[in-house]
Amino acid sequence: MKRLKDRMRACSAAMPKPRSSLLHLLLIASCIANAAAADDAPSQGEWQLLHASIGVSAMHMQLLPGDFVLMFDRTDTGPSNISLAALAPCAATVDGADCTAHSVLLDLRSNVLHPYPLATNPLCSSGALLPNGTLLQTGGFSSGDRVARLFSPATGWVELPSFLAARRWYATDMILPDGRVLILGGRRQFNLEYFPQADAAPALTFFPFLDETTEPDTENNMYPFVHMLPDGTVFVFANDRAVVFDPYNRAPLRPDAPAHAEVLVCGGAPRGAYHLPLRNGTFVAADRTCARVAPTDPDPVVWAIEEMPMARVMGDMVLLPTGDVLIVNGAAAGTAGWELGRDPVTRPVLYRPDALLGSRFDQSSPLAASAVPRMYHSSAALDTYGRVLVGGSNPHVGYVFANVTYPTELSLETFLPPYLDPRYDSARPRVLLAPAEVGYGEATAVKFVIPAGMMAEGAGAGAGGEVVRVAAVAPAFATHSFGMNQRVVELAVGRVAELDVGVYEAVVAAPPTPGVAPPGYYMWYCSTPEEAKNCRTGELQADGLGCRNWQTAV
Repeated sequence: MKRLKDRMRACSAAMPKPRSSLLHLLLIASCIANAAAADDAPSQGEWQLLHASIGVSAMHMQLLPGDFVLMFDRTDTGPSNISLAALAPCAATVDGADCTAHSVLLDLRSNVLHPYPLATNPLCSSGALLPNGTLLQTGGFSSGDRVARLFSPATGWVELPSFLAARRWYATDMILPDGRVLILGGRRQFNLEYFPQADAAPALTFFPFLDETTEPDTENNMYPFVHMLPDGTVFVFANDRAVVFDPYNRAPLRPDAPAHAEVLVCGGAPRGAYHLPLRNGTFVAADRTCARVAPTDPDPVVWAIEEMPMARVMGDMVLLPTGDVLIVNGAAAGTAGWELGRDPVTRPVLYRPDALLGSRFDQSSPLAASAVPRMYHSSAALDTYGRVLVGGSNPHVGYVFANVTYPTELSLETFLPPYLDPRYDSARPRVLLAPAEVGYGEATAVKFVIPAGMMAEGAGAGAGGEVVRVAAVAPAFATHSFGMNQRVVELAVGRVAELDVGVYEAVVAAPPTPGVAPPGYYMWYCSTPEEAKNCRTGELQADGLGCRNWQTAV
């Protein structure tokens, strides 16, 4: 594929298919647009502080079933700022016992934090949510670089020592269509392996693309951006170029899979951005371009280049249920690394993929800025309420809170995108019931309520032309400017029937193939999101496919 400029710690997102070429997706009823017309001032979104301190800096973040969010840091910088539970054993360190937690679980329903002990060091590690809802977390530094870990709120951390065939520090994890996890790359690791390991397969498979894209003096191809394409092939972006490969070595590929997918890569830093501040204190300007490509299209593949409103490196790209992309966090100068970022970018921007090239960043009403700089080792992830959780930022080797320009940040904020503006509350559809189980391509029912909306029976639309859209959103493992496994899948909507005043039921088709939606848990949003219902899609046992609600209450 065509080379791009060097993109050290750029950010990427796999774009949903254009609505014209796939089934309907997400949803925005026109009654919501009408509600906005009553007040012409566009919403700028809103920042809210959830916790002034969660006790750890949220380098890694994962939404889990049950409305929980797991956040964790490293274990080798001394005590954190949150104590372990009274009966939890302290960890033995070279400096004595450490009785603090380095991972915390946030209950989104109550906003209560629960500390969890973490035995080995997950610094700069990777993760993926397994089809059963357990987090697989791989690698790290020093004591953790060959460790695989499993986490659920019920069991806490379960460590599998020496499970990995190679040291995985700055690697990427991705769920495959068969439910296995591809573990790719890492520092000086030009290979891949799988979880679980297959007895008949070699432990490591050489992946020459990572060797070709590495530059030993800067190592700027760590955490490769990896996305599953609809036909089951894998898109990999590293350094300044990309490749598509087939993890199953199939030939030919299945022709019945949806044919179109796009990937967006934004921001980054030019060559020299790492060495210049170390040599002479020069922090070069970050890149402000975005590159968009459709790797499923016939060759030659052409990147479409456009510009962000401001330069940004170390930004997080979060796919929203509306199909738009929120870009948040990062710096306007410097690069990723200890003390190497300057000029924090605190104002997020919204990218609208369906708009015309050159007008996808709407700056007629800029989004609200946060008061908190978040650069190296920050994270951002979508939650079940349609909010974007934002935490972390620690450009120092340890926790440093005073006498530095950018202190270690322990706070947790949430950004409410414009679709959560209170002015739209009466017009915003809310999911009442989503399926507990669903198989690929199966028709199922989604029940929702529009407090002030009227919608007549019809095929996916009401009498007033309101379009009903449903989105299945996979929760991401967020770290280092990349949301592993995040994807938004547009679902086909059929007949919509009114069950009661303001209460409707839509017939929805589940994702067609595991290439479109690998097996696992998804959040299902109806129309402009407020609160998602969650289900698991994929082959769970020999006699069927399934999904499961995360929430126990409606």
